[in-house]
Amino acid sequence: MKLARLAFVLLGLFWGSNFIYMKWASSSISPMQIAFLRVLFGFLPLALVAWRRKVINVRQLRHLHHFIVMGFVATAFYYFAITKGTALLPSGIAAVLGNAATLFTAIFSAFFLRNEKMSSMMSFGVLLGFFGITLIARPWEGASGSIELSGVFWLLMSSLVLGVSYVYARVFLTPLALPPLALATWQMGLAVLVLAAVTDFGGITHILREPLAAAGLVVGGGILGTGVSFFLYYYLLEEFGAVASSGTTYMAPAVALLIGWAVGERFGLLEFAALVLIILSVMTLHVGRQRSFKRAAL
Repeated sequence: MKLARLAFVLLGLFWGSNFIYMKWASSSISPMQIAFLRVLFGFLPLALVAWRRKVINVRQLRHLHHFIVMGFVATAFYYFAITKGTALLPSGIAAVLGNAATLFTAIFSAFFLRNEKMSSMMSFGVLLGFFGITLIARPWEGASGSIELSGVFWLLMSSLVLGVSYVYARVFLTPLALPPLALATWQMGLAVLVLAAVTDFGGITHILREPLAAAGLVVGGGILGTGVSFFLYYYLLEEFGAVASSGTTYMAPAVALLIGWAVGERFGLLEFAALVLIILSVMTLHVGRQRSFKRAAL
């Protein structure tokens, strides 16, 4: 149990710290280059463990079209969009917006998954979340506002594609009963290929001029924040189940805000109010979903 609690804390720290690593790297290289390096160094440990455990085989190629969709959209585009948005906003605010993926997951699940309909409690959770997003975006300030609206757009796009990918995986990949490690390895590997094909590598070595940013991106964002986090998440699923392990999504934005504050980013009452609303929104959605499942099982 102590090991599981440690894994829970580490996962929240790894996910929450990703945003400051992306922010540091954005001053040296482009968002596309950051996404490529993060996915590459996240893929390498996955590929090594998948090879050692022999979970990849030729027969899985018949599902290649599904792996391509997940690799291109849910990984390559997702990491580019979240990096692009983070480069335009304070890292703490980016983390709060990045937590909106749960809202889109609930909406798309209600529309496309028969066993996950939207209850009144879940609808209230979605409204809370979007109210929190509005507080951060502050659209009433217009183009002259302190928040870069294009950054908000890219982060919401990353959350949207993550929500769509959840539904796609539930419909097309879950019935295949493939090992989670195999799915992740295919997804990340194909994302590395597509990002390598579209990334302009000119100036990518500039990241080496900033050793802290380089180490943060490769080790913190890639190996720990992407590769190792995958293993921790599935370990927590086995130990605690989906509801408890999802608690790391509450911890990550709080960690990111604390890190941002520690490095000099300043946040007002609106940002903290938005954080509280989005965390309450996620909690409400999870509780509402579990109650719906229990009612359906009776």
